Amino acid sequence: MSVITRIEITHHRLALDPPFPASWDPTPRTHFPATVVRVHDDAGHVGIGSGDAMYGFADYQRWFLGQDPTDHETLAAMLANVEFHAGRPWPLDVALWDLHGKLAEQPVWALLGGSSGRIRAYASSGVHRPVGEMVAVARRAADLGYPALKVRFGRPALDEDLAVVRAVRDALGERLELMVDCNQGWRMPWDVRPPWDLDRATAVAEALHAESVFWVEEPLHRADYAGMAELRRRVPIRVAGGEMTRERYEFRELLDRQCLDVFQPDCVCTLGITGLAGLAGEVAAAGRVFTPHTWGNGVGLLANVHLTAGTVGAPFIEVPFDPPEWTTARRDYLLTETVEVDGDGWIDAGDRPGLGFDLDEAVLAATQTDAATFS
Repeated sequence: MSVITRIEITHHRLALDPPFPASWDPTPRTHFPATVVRVHDDAGHVGIGSGDAMYGFADYQRWFLGQDPTDHETLAAMLANVEFHAGRPWPLDVALWDLHGKLAEQPVWALLGGSSGRIRAYASSGVHRPVGEMVAVARRAADLGYPALKVRFGRPALDEDLAVVRAVRDALGERLELMVDCNQGWRMPWDVRPPWDLDRATAVAEALHAESVFWVEEPLHRADYAGMAELRRRVPIRVAGGEMTRERYEFRELLDRQCLDVFQPDCVCTLGITGLAGLAGEVAAAGRVFTPHTWGNGVGLLANVHLTAGTVGAPFIEVPFDPPEWTTARRDYLLTETVEVDGDGWIDAGDRPGLGFDLDEAVLAATQTDAATFS
């Protein structure tokens, strides 16, 4: 039996020039942080994860030493306890699955029971661009084979946001499915604006339904269960959310109260591959769509692709795409090879054991830092 002997956590930050003006953050980002978790076993194997910063985990990691790294249920239960007392520790769960795949000489999607590691991708834009530039982004995405594009709301006026959707639909027709992220589910620490109320969310959803938008994402605060359920009763458009929801009981509420059509938890932030594999099955059994949020680096993207391909599949999965401010080279600076979408819009997790990537150790050494946050 393999035994965990050591856990290493390092932080890295890539300087961004030009800065990345994320639509959900009023301050353009000049650095992109990444946390790397390496879990070692007694035979010299190493599993790697990345994602949330894992604040406070150092106080608890001793409990994981000597454990079987393939005992995912036990270790995930321990991680859930750690999360209650400290920050999100789920990159370790990802690293454990990477290690398990290497030990078993199988890709993670196969360990999870999947028959293929391929999923269609949707391009996820992140910058508030003027109408003409957003149409150009949409054309470029379609030309690259993406079947769908997500547009971010949050411009100074709602009419400006809606004008973007209408212009993209007019220019591209049915060539692209469109999604819209309203970014009302959570806020950056310094952003104290209240989220939309139900009537405003309804008006937006009705306008988006008229443009045949595939889903409206986070139109209400993440805890407004009654509002989300009522919104689904009022409008036929799919309602998506759950990307930053933390605990299993919260997802149970979202399911039981019929709040969402589309569930979007990210395994590097929420419940890990272990917890979300079970949730994916429950979501699918309820007739809902499971497709993770993936706005992070290539390690997290691959982890979510393995998770989804290995369990219930998805119509498409999120892939950050918004050059020149957000490129695969920036997103995947930790890796020796960037994670790319093929010309038909598919992303393939591949057949290599584990999650199937290699770290660029020279870049990691050059970018190592004590900081673990955006700036």
